[in-house]
Amino acid sequence: MNILIIEYATALGIDDPSISAEGHAMIKGLLKDFKNKNTDYLISKKIQNFNSSYCNPVELEEDLMEWINKNISNYDACLVIAPEEDFILYEITYLIEKKGVCIIGSSSNAVKVCSDKYVMYEALKDHVPIIKTEKVYFNDINKYIVFNNKKKVVKPADGVSCSGVQIINNSKELKKAASMLENNLPYFIIQDFVEGTSASVSLISNGKEAIPLSLNLQDIELTGDGINYNGGKVPLNHELADEAKEIAKKAAESINGLKGYVGVDMILGDEVHLVEINSRITTPYVALRDILDFNIGDAILDSIYGILPSKIQLNGEISFFKQNNTLNFKKLDINQK
Repeated sequence: MNILIIEYATALGIDDPSISAEGHAMIKGLLKDFKNKNTDYLISKKIQNFNSSYCNPVELEEDLMEWINKNISNYDACLVIAPEEDFILYEITYLIEKKGVCIIGSSSNAVKVCSDKYVMYEALKDHVPIIKTEKVYFNDINKYIVFNNKKKVVKPADGVSCSGVQIINNSKELKKAASMLENNLPYFIIQDFVEGTSASVSLISNGKEAIPLSLNLQDIELTGDGINYNGGKVPLNHELADEAKEIAKKAAESINGLKGYVGVDMILGDEVHLVEINSRITTPYVALRDILDFNIGDAILDSIYGILPSKIQLNGEISFFKQNNTLNFKKLDINQK
């Protein structure tokens, strides 16, 4: 089987530490996991000193979509990591599907649902305890009232990670927040602000059944300008861990076409509050691959053919954090605790 890996930031040579640090870490992990397979990966000529002795680099000089359109048929399968914003991940996935190449991950339809946070909310609200989400059209913003001192969260409907996320307290702050949003959709979303621990659940799904791998801590920092993601820890020990995993599993199984690695973001307060689903590999994957007792790359590939891991065992704990242009890791073995 000929496999291609596309990690958006490294394929395009994006020079933004908030994106590239995680992108570099994820693709280097994937290349190690897929080193025993016939695997190519796209890499921009702009990137200097990309050190990896695993898999076969293919330099990208032209437009990514043009390259995919001309060359993807040379491969049997493709794994894509790309942002949901502007429906980038959806458009790449749809083009690859259209060319008849197997996606090592979620279908384009599932990606499309998860790329619009309001559509995702509508798909999940009757199945899991997801945070109340409202859709507000930009040209109707004057009709929306935020009561003073009742915190709300404003987000682009097609945003990714913490990009563009702002916390507001009143209608005046809402208008200012909306004016700062970069959004290709005619609307944005408002969610209730929920106090608690920011977390995520990593899962592997075969399209019918999802298996939770771990509950993860998200190091989220609230600032005057919004919210910053600084890193996290895998796994997170929490009294709501079992409930969080069960809710994440139900959420992943509620959207048709979710396959491979799936990440579910949530807030753990007095109870579990689901925030959103990421239909792609997320940053905790890089830590998980070092403490799972199996090759997670193999497991992701197997899941596309319906096979899921029979047992999940984590050996140790890893914290990760951004520093300068890199993602750094610190491992603590079980017998060190």
